[in-house]
Amino acid sequence: MTGAEVKQRIVKDSKGEKQNGIKEEKKQKYWEPLTDGVKWIEKYGENLENFFERLPEFISTFIATLAIFTFGATLRGEWVVILVTALKQLTGQTQNTTNATAILELFSSRNLKMENFSMFFIGAHAVSLSTYFLIGGFLHWYFYMNRRHRAKEWKIQPDKWLSPELERHEVMVGTISLLIVGSFSAFLACYIYNGNPSTVYFQFDEYGWLWFFLQFPVIFLYADYTTYILHRLYHTPWLYKHFHKLHHKYKQPTAFSVTAIHPFEILHVQLTSCLPLFTIPVHWLSFYSVAIYVYYHGIIDHSGINFKAQWWQPWQPDAEFHDQHHEFFHCNFGFNMSLWDKLHGTMRKQNRAYTEDTYHGEAPSIDSPEGKAILAENPDLIESKVLQEEIPEVIQNIKTSKTEVETNKTK
Repeated sequence: MTGAEVKQRIVKDSKGEKQNGIKEEKKQKYWEPLTDGVKWIEKYGENLENFFERLPEFISTFIATLAIFTFGATLRGEWVVILVTALKQLTGQTQNTTNATAILELFSSRNLKMENFSMFFIGAHAVSLSTYFLIGGFLHWYFYMNRRHRAKEWKIQPDKWLSPELERHEVMVGTISLLIVGSFSAFLACYIYNGNPSTVYFQFDEYGWLWFFLQFPVIFLYADYTTYILHRLYHTPWLYKHFHKLHHKYKQPTAFSVTAIHPFEILHVQLTSCLPLFTIPVHWLSFYSVAIYVYYHGIIDHSGINFKAQWWQPWQPDAEFHDQHHEFFHCNFGFNMSLWDKLHGTMRKQNRAYTEDTYHGEAPSIDSPEGKAILAENPDLIESKVLQEEIPEVIQNIKTSKTEVETNKTK
């Protein structure tokens, strides 16, 4: 056998071994929808990374921001309601009955028209779920993978990360909740499309231009304050332990955490936010403009990324505000305004030892014996970046004491 033939035989054998190895690996490894679905982008991460390295920083940041906005605009299925109401206005189909008696009669009879519901149902879920995984996966790659080594530049809790198990858990819970709220959005879109009674109107000046512009802040204040009330309600001991505690498994939230809420709770919030559609004259554009704004900031607030409010948003707290809610639990209940926490005394106070067992926005002083005991018993608080900046001496003393105790035990 010549040298060339030997070389060819070796190459052929190595290829055969490699293929057999791949086949065996495929046999042993089964497909995990959640794990593989979230981390699909890792397979193509190198190409994306090369692409983004060639872009100026402001362009790549703009793309990430646009992705977050798209994520918020389509996430819970409300995009299909917006599309339906926009089409009704453009085509002049604005004959919705707005009489309250008509609404009551509708649900007490068999006149509910829900034609083409399956089309709305499939469309709402297809877009919201694909957005959740594709854009959510992109954001996960863009920040949590590609910039992990620079976490101190962008991450609110730079030294703390969710475990892989919790990442899979938040995606699983988030997907289930998406299916539920997406189904409601599909029902609402089909309901409006078929001309069933509501208080939605379509002509801009139907109730006067003053009310058209005034309803933007009215709807925003309604949505934000009712969400604050519901959020605080779910932080009372019984409701927290049976419902909201699920959402607080994620002490370092990510964009996937935004819908990782107990299905009962997230549907409760969505139903409350939609009440104006059946109680007051509301133009579809103002209602869904506020809804998209709220969803967008919901993702920002759960991203774990140190996003700052823009100059034109004096009411909007930075993302760190809600991130501290996840870190310290029963405080900072507001979302798009910190005003409600200031009014009701539930803002996180400095030099206080907050834990999962200190309810109602209250916590003992860190200088008190109870506060020091809480700090000593909670490693997460000792490692908190916020507390290390606020009370460095106290934290250092506790660390020193713990080290001395452990040293004595080893002796």
